[in-house]
Amino acid sequence: MWGWPERCTQDGVTVGTVRRLGSDWLVGPPDQPSDRLRIRVQVLLTTLLISTNVIGAAIVFGITFLVTPGGGPNAGYLGALAIAVPVYVGVAVVIGASIVTVSALRALRWSIEDKAPTVEERRTTLRLPWRLTLIQTVLWLGGLVIFTVLAVIKQPEAVLGAVFAVGIAGLVVSAIAYLFTEFVLRPVAARALQGRADAGEMGAGVERRMLLFWGLGTAAPVLGLVVAALAAITRDDTSIKRLAFIVLGLAAVVLMFGLLVTVLNARAVVAPIDAVQQALARVAEGDFDVEVRVDDGTELGLLQSGFNEMVQGLREREQIRDLFGRHVGQSVAKAATDGNVELGGETRVVSVLMIDLIGSTNYAATRSPAEVVAVLNRFFAVIVEEVDDHGGLVNKFMGDAVLAIFGAPVHLDNHAAAALAAARRIARRLVEEVPEIGAGIGVSTGQAVAGNVGHRSRFEYTVIGDAVNAAARLTELAKEVEGRVLVSAVSVSEAGPAEGERWRAHGAPVLRGHEQTTPTAQLA
Repeated sequence: MWGWPERCTQDGVTVGTVRRLGSDWLVGPPDQPSDRLRIRVQVLLTTLLISTNVIGAAIVFGITFLVTPGGGPNAGYLGALAIAVPVYVGVAVVIGASIVTVSALRALRWSIEDKAPTVEERRTTLRLPWRLTLIQTVLWLGGLVIFTVLAVIKQPEAVLGAVFAVGIAGLVVSAIAYLFTEFVLRPVAARALQGRADAGEMGAGVERRMLLFWGLGTAAPVLGLVVAALAAITRDDTSIKRLAFIVLGLAAVVLMFGLLVTVLNARAVVAPIDAVQQALARVAEGDFDVEVRVDDGTELGLLQSGFNEMVQGLREREQIRDLFGRHVGQSVAKAATDGNVELGGETRVVSVLMIDLIGSTNYAATRSPAEVVAVLNRFFAVIVEEVDDHGGLVNKFMGDAVLAIFGAPVHLDNHAAAALAAARRIARRLVEEVPEIGAGIGVSTGQAVAGNVGHRSRFEYTVIGDAVNAAARLTELAKEVEGRVLVSAVSVSEAGPAEGERWRAHGAPVLRGHEQTTPTAQLA
């Protein structure tokens, strides 16, 4: 089992690398060069045709000796078989190879020419194993007629044995040929399906395939025993010992070729399921950049296709969720997708942190746009990193100001302490990393309405309330305070003694819009 990385595109734009699972070193990957694929298919199909017909000839000889009355073929019949079997097999191989090659190349012309298949070409490609197997079956039907006529002429009592020998050999050869052909054409099937499958374009189903193998593994051996029993009943010279040899011979054929066909069938069924299982394990680990090759012309192909469609949906959902999170914050995105955010808002006690640059208008007027953008990006980077690290949400970028919330939409234990710790860290880092420009930082704790505002077709998650207004007023006052951080005394009180030791009382101004004083604190 191999995995082949492929570029994933949407509307012509590359969005990532998808690793496709499911391949085999013998047939190669589906994206191999067309000339190499053509040579590989021709060589494998020709080898298949020769091998299966040689196997069939050996079966004919073996069964003929077992089921022919009188201890086997007479001298005349045996001499005719010694000539007819190799000659017919050779002619069948030459004719079959020509027909199979021409038929396969004609059906696969679109693949050789690197073209996208039409619906009819896709359907023909997926059903090609059955067409090529039918050619093998017709050739063996011709052999059945020839060897039956030969038996009638040389040894009439061997007619039943000849019919059975050629018939069971043809059945074995056709079944093996189908499995090998389907295996050889898997890369072409993968190209035809292009990662998707449609029920109307499928080839033989798993049920039909299983019925075929039942015919080979059960019906044919039972038919052989019936023939042997009929021979024992109708021929006086058939001894119990010979009947036992017949049964043993048929058992050997069934065990040997039954095992081969079972292994091939198990591989044909298990390989697609194994690829899906491996891909499922990758998805369970959080890797959505994985697909399986759709290269099976049965219901298993629908399983592969269904898995790919599921993963594509998960991949698109994660992309949307990531994009959504970049706009509104990962916590809001997660809460929204989990259904934990109430539409219309909910009243919560939160801590609000606001930051506003000092002299930004003058700075922008005396610097190039590139310099201004570079400074703003460094400024915002410090804020986003610290707010995220302390469990808050950067709710808005308002020009050169930032609004962050602690305690909504996701509950946060001791949000006041988190907001104050974030304010201290931001103040320290701005002095070190963005010395070109200063900023005022304000923190307030109180009730606010947190939720979605706007219209049902376009809304925004935000917080509204006195805590937000107070944080904005404290931010303006902080620009004149040492350390440029001013917070409400309520926030310090709610934060607990460990965080409270880092702050000292500053005063009790009357904030704009308030009638009463608001006790405040600054960095100790």
